[in-house]
Amino acid sequence: MRERIGDDEHWRVAHAFDTGLEGWLVLVPRRHVLTIAELTDAEAAGLGAWQVRLSRALHAVTGCTKTYVAQFAEAPGFGHVHFHVVPRAADLPPDVRGPGVFARLNPAPELRIAQERIDEVSAALAARLG
Repeated sequence: MRERIGDDEHWRVAHAFDTGLEGWLVLVPRRHVLTIAELTDAEAAGLGAWQVRLSRALHAVTGCTKTYVAQFAEAPGFGHVHFHVVPRAADLPPDVRGPGVFARLNPAPELRIAQERIDEVSAALAARLG
């Protein structure tokens, strides 16, 4: 479930692996794209809709107060376009708010969310997305 929380003809949504935040989602185009400028008009139109749908689902499932959306595509092995849609809880410590939230991606093993919990959150998000 965590690998395909939602999808359509242009996009696929997965839960990030090795994360310290429940509900950290990754929105990935179905075709290999290296830059946002390479998106087709149909892919671009779907992108906005997915970002809003995912933000609403994260709010409903996790209770987050807002979501962050980021796209860098700079990490080794991840140079393709993909968007991080990250729930920001009200109690998220100030040092990991904004860009600092990336400290919660690939954290020390003891800070990672258990796979069972990721599966539960993923299933709830998939149900919410319909």
